[in-house]
Amino acid sequence: MCRHLAFLGPPTSLATLLAAPDHGLLRQSWSPRYQRNGTMNADGFGVGWYAPGDPVPARYRRAVPMWTDQSFADVARVTTSGAVLAAVRSATPGTTPDEAAAAPYASGKWLFSHNGRIDGWPRSAETLAATLSPARLLALEARVDSALLWALVLEQLDFSDSAGGHSPAEALARVVADASASSTGRYNLLLTDGTTIAATAAGDTLFWRSDNRGTVVASEPSDDGPGWHEVPDQSLLVATSHGVETSPIIPAEMEPAPR
Repeated sequence: MCRHLAFLGPPTSLATLLAAPDHGLLRQSWSPRYQRNGTMNADGFGVGWYAPGDPVPARYRRAVPMWTDQSFADVARVTTSGAVLAAVRSATPGTTPDEAAAAPYASGKWLFSHNGRIDGWPRSAETLAATLSPARLLALEARVDSALLWALVLEQLDFSDSAGGHSPAEALARVVADASASSTGRYNLLLTDGTTIAATAAGDTLFWRSDNRGTVVASEPSDDGPGWHEVPDQSLLVATSHGVETSPIIPAEMEPAPR
């Protein structure tokens, strides 16, 4: 399992978002409070953020625990952004240990993270992998279940762009539907383009809070303050500057995903 977080709001330092809160993502790397599977998230971490005027996010990823990286402590102190996605990793058995396996994954304007696992990896993922083109499989950043799910999300996003159809949230919902039909697992997905956050709660915890400091969508609350809302399991969340909405993760009217 992992813990992850996405933020939209006034420019805020990475340290304020991740390290300063009593139970922020930094502390969740060694002492999560709501994690249902596993006890630590020490197999790497990553942060992606958007700079003003640049739609392509920057990333900082390492294969070490967040608390051991003093260079990141300095980076986090002086880096501010109005849109952030960050994650700490607890590796699925059988996956690669290098920093390429740490979220967030990126393509163009998108940042993506997966909190969960495909049970029985890698054999159980063969059916899912077979739906992708050889080029998409060869482009996987790492031999890890999260990277495969990201490739499936990209397939849906590419379809959305070309057809002018599905939203990013629908793209996530379709991937969760396909993955759940193919294999048991936990599929909490998190996606942002710097202006919208889309997320799924499918097998693990997800919370959100929105106030004058901005909107945070996270695996668990980073403090004991008011305003946190738990997202029901099997739900889809969309957050923008206009508010936060949740709905069933797989609407009854959803058409079969494209192939």
